[in-house]
Amino acid sequence: QVHLVESGGGLVQAGGSMRLSCAASGRTFSRNAMGWFRQAPGKEREFVAVINRRTGSTYYADSVKGRFTMSRDNAQNTVFLQMDSLKPEDTAVYFCAAGISIFSTKSSDYQYWGRGTQVTVSS
Repeated sequence: QVHLVESGGGLVQAGGSMRLSCAASGRTFSRNAMGWFRQAPGKEREFVAVINRRTGSTYYADSVKGRFTMSRDNAQNTVFLQMDSLKPEDTAVYFCAAGISIFSTKSSDYQYWGRGTQVTVSS
């Protein structure tokens, strides 16, 4: 089992920055991929970013590329999502997920999920 807890959400003005954290515990060594997804009201959950915990390689959705940066601290079993130049359309609940498939953008490829943290970007 892998337990994930997100933190760092809140309210920010458009153009601002925010950093999300996801702390993992349990059998984290069995899951090489850590991803961020988001879900806005009335919309489906969508892929945001993924990181290979071993190599640190990352992959981003086109909608956040150049604005969001994902990183990890393996010693702390934590991954981060630095979000810059935030837009109102980035408003959503952000979920952290752990999976086996490296660089998958499909939520079905992730076996463990956190409860999410709300990010609200005001215009």
